[in-house]
Amino acid sequence: MARRPPLPTPLLPQIPTQPHPTPPLPHHPHPRPQLPLPILPPPPLPQTPHPHPPPPLPSSPHPIGAACAALGPNILLIGGSINDVPSSAVHVFDSTANRWGTAPRMRFGREFAAAGVVDGRVYVLGGCVVDNWTKSRHWAEVFDPKVGAWAPVPPSPLDFQEKWMHGSAVLGGRIYAVADRGGVVFDPNEGSWGHVSKRMDLGWRGRAAVVDGVLYCYDYLGKIRGFVEEEEGEGECVWKQVRGLDKGLPKFMCGATMANVGGNLCVLWEGKGLANQVEISCALIDICRDSFGELRGSILSSQVILVVPRGSSIVHCLDVAL
Repeated sequence: MARRPPLPTPLLPQIPTQPHPTPPLPHHPHPRPQLPLPILPPPPLPQTPHPHPPPPLPSSPHPIGAACAALGPNILLIGGSINDVPSSAVHVFDSTANRWGTAPRMRFGREFAAAGVVDGRVYVLGGCVVDNWTKSRHWAEVFDPKVGAWAPVPPSPLDFQEKWMHGSAVLGGRIYAVADRGGVVFDPNEGSWGHVSKRMDLGWRGRAAVVDGVLYCYDYLGKIRGFVEEEEGEGECVWKQVRGLDKGLPKFMCGATMANVGGNLCVLWEGKGLANQVEISCALIDICRDSFGELRGSILSSQVILVVPRGSSIVHCLDVAL
């Protein structure tokens, strides 16, 4: 993974580092507690499980349904619900210091929102109930780390302001977000809104990642697919299965997520471990398009990188600049 210089982020307070190098994972009273985000090293992956998982959030209870975004070496945990109440809090994990801090709060509490980073700014869409004019104008907002404050973005003229978003990605400088039915695309540079194409929406399931301008996710059959332009046609895109992965990967019916790591598709999933443990496995996949226009995948590495208590689950997968 190419190492980029850290972005100027005057949003982390000086908080003491956790006293233990490998603290216990946070406990949730829910059946499937959320797991802190694994901080993955650049490829090639290590040959042993990750020895130092991120420490738990210093505050409790922990938010459910928070959005996530990466700014340089920092991961922002945005909103989420606490005791069924949407929160406006923003937690920041500094991957270089392996510690948590806080950033300025959003203007409104949000849960299960969509988030994306464009030109060093964090955009958050949805996650709140639009029941009045004020909230309608703040259905989306943006955080500029140089300013250190949140601000509203131009309101959407579309008849689409869903509360919960189940997937989002940044593609071509635009933020795509999908809900249970339909989705929106926002262009921050132009301040314009549009609808996600029906074809994209029908094939988009859950977490996704963009690699070399191609959107990837896994379908209802557990197959990884990419949204690519047809070889013959008028620039329309279709979902194509990534072939060559059947023997090396399980079917991701649920509990998997992915990210772009060093220009390769990185996939994380949960598996059964010993006794009361869950194994978090990671595969690094190189994908290319063959002479017939099909997507072909080659597994560069695949192994267990983290072992956690049973009941834990993957929330997000992000790459950071170290």
